[in-house]
Amino acid sequence: MSPQRPEVGEIFRRFRDRLAADGRDRPTASTELPAANGESTGLPAATGAGTSSAVGRQRRTAEPGRRGGRRGGGRRGGGRRGGGEELRVPEAEFTSYYGRPILKAPVWKWDIAAYLFTGGLAAGSSLLAAGGQLTGRPALRRAGRVTALAAVSASAVFLVKDLGRPARFHHMLRVAKLTSPMSVGTWILTAYGPAAGVAAIAEAAGVLPRHGLLGLAGRALPSVGHVAGLLAAGTAPALATYTGVLLADTAVPSWHEAYPELPVIFAGSALASGAGVGLLAAPPAQAGPARRMAVAGAALELYGAHRVETRLGLLSEPYRQGSPGRLLRAGRMLTAGGVAGALLGRRSRLVGALSGAALLAASVVTRFGIFYGGVASARDPRYTVVPQRERADARRTGMDLPSDRAAPPAM
Repeated sequence: MSPQRPEVGEIFRRFRDRLAADGRDRPTASTELPAANGESTGLPAATGAGTSSAVGRQRRTAEPGRRGGRRGGGRRGGGRRGGGEELRVPEAEFTSYYGRPILKAPVWKWDIAAYLFTGGLAAGSSLLAAGGQLTGRPALRRAGRVTALAAVSASAVFLVKDLGRPARFHHMLRVAKLTSPMSVGTWILTAYGPAAGVAAIAEAAGVLPRHGLLGLAGRALPSVGHVAGLLAAGTAPALATYTGVLLADTAVPSWHEAYPELPVIFAGSALASGAGVGLLAAPPAQAGPARRMAVAGAALELYGAHRVETRLGLLSEPYRQGSPGRLLRAGRMLTAGGVAGALLGRRSRLVGALSGAALLAASVVTRFGIFYGGVASARDPRYTVVPQRERADARRTGMDLPSDRAAPPAM
């Protein structure tokens, strides 16, 4: 009768003990298998299914760099074997696929920035003309009405140039949508333009003959112009500020985040430009309303410009750097100089004219600075990504953003 064969479990235990004994004996280098990291595995170079499988398991355990394996005593990939400084992940670079911006930058060009200025100039001039009309200052009234008509005509030219075809402006009058700043602005221009035109034409009543049909028109024009001038002045605040709402309603980061300040800046700029017209055209004796408008407009404009340059955090950078920053700084200097000249040179026609020119120039560069600052923010991915991450982190942690950095409501 043949002797009893050992069980499979007993064979496996003997094999495991033999492997352990071989490991303690540390065979010579000629019989060791090299590991991937240059160290010996301590296993004999024997053949056989059991040995090869054990060697494979030992190699998978000791081999570094596989699926998150670590080197150098537990340090992450990149650490040195003998110690040393751990490599850090570099700061994220705000780039986008194929080098393209995250947002499509506005296709508007300089003509839209000029449209922003001429619209504000028309509104400020109508308010100046109404002030001269109500206080009995004909030179102030005349300068305001004529400038308002010229400015709104230039605005129409710039707008049609951007639209490409005049019919597109006409097509926008088929509907009235209160939630669309562009639709509301179209109707504001439609109401303001004829009133400003009639008020300016009424200034020609003095050169018409006194008899006949033209004489009758000459006698009726002052009353009609009086009413039309007040209507234009009543529409002027909406004309001065709707462009700020229009810019803030876009996805451009530095425009969208500045939605409380842009209407304030544009209102102040409109008042300052209208005051500049009065200081240029009217004698010092009649320029009192223009000086008061200059002070009010400068206060609003400087306050709003300071807010957009300091309140928005990262999104204030486009208004402080590059060409937009230079334009806005020049606007502040010109505004301060114009107001100082208007107040200190009350009896000098030359000083008043220089102050008026400074206020007009300040309005131009301020509008262009705001315009190009928004365009710059749309081209850099940082100004889109970072504020979104801040809002997402605040929502995730249950913390509210500060009141002046809260996201604006969706339009």
